[in-house]
Amino acid sequence: MSGGFVPAGPLRRADTMTHLETGESIYEIIEPEFGACIDAVAQLERLHSGCRWAEGPVYFADQHALVFSDIPNERILRYDEHSGHVSTFRTASRNANGNTRDLQGRLVTCEQGAGRVTRTEPDGAITVLADSYLGRRFNAPNDVVVKSDGSIWFSDPSYGRETSFVGVPRERELDVDGVYRLDPETGDISLVADDFWKPNGLAFSPDETKLYVVDSGYLPDPAGPRHIRVFDVLEDGTLGGGDVLREIEPGIPDGLRVDDAGRLWIGAGDGVHCVTPDGRLIGKIRVPEAAANLAFGGPKRNRLYITATTALYAVFVNVTGIQRP
Repeated sequence: MSGGFVPAGPLRRADTMTHLETGESIYEIIEPEFGACIDAVAQLERLHSGCRWAEGPVYFADQHALVFSDIPNERILRYDEHSGHVSTFRTASRNANGNTRDLQGRLVTCEQGAGRVTRTEPDGAITVLADSYLGRRFNAPNDVVVKSDGSIWFSDPSYGRETSFVGVPRERELDVDGVYRLDPETGDISLVADDFWKPNGLAFSPDETKLYVVDSGYLPDPAGPRHIRVFDVLEDGTLGGGDVLREIEPGIPDGLRVDDAGRLWIGAGDGVHCVTPDGRLIGKIRVPEAAANLAFGGPKRNRLYITATTALYAVFVNVTGIQRP
């Protein structure tokens, strides 16, 4: 099996659910455009429960599987689409949070407890890609995306170094919560954005000319932001702009993904928000728990997987998620 995946025994599979606990519709159509993005008969399914903080889903089409993190339990889990079973991919994950794949299909992970970004080799070995900037240890890398040129972009807020629940308490070495780029040729790391409270989820537009970055500074401080910013991706690997695209509430925006029409699908306190590239909120998929992150998967890339606090959910939608890689 490619990617170093060796399931280590099935965990209990939770029952599926077809609607919210209250019995109301899971869909909130704010603008008509959202009606075309969903299938009104599609059911929200609870695929697995028992997590303490589910996060970082990434889809492996070649394995028909989804890999996701359970941060406080220090494990990475694997959901098999064919069997419906969840197994343990890796324990002692160093409070792994965000995950993605590189251009060779290898798993790239933000280990916020260890303050580093790693790659899982096909034989299961761990390669450290980034653990410091200018000789100073990262705060707690949170989420990560790979661009089509192979560059790796990741956020580095301080959440994972502040409490033992989701990380390892330690002194701050960097005085910025930033966004970084790892050059695929040289391995050099550059700080591409340094004016965030708590940079969190990030995603590229379909043509990669825009980078969307969440700022979830509201989580530790109600005076902080809870919005999404949009940057221009310049040819030299730097960023320009950085305007606020959309404020998100209730709760905070966390992870996000983009469909092939450029719409943003964002984890929030009441589920998943769908926002157009010009910042309009057009609809929501309500989830019984706060949605942390999400990923498009399935053979048609139309199954939206949602990691939401204690559980993994999924719903089929009428859009296709962009595939990178």
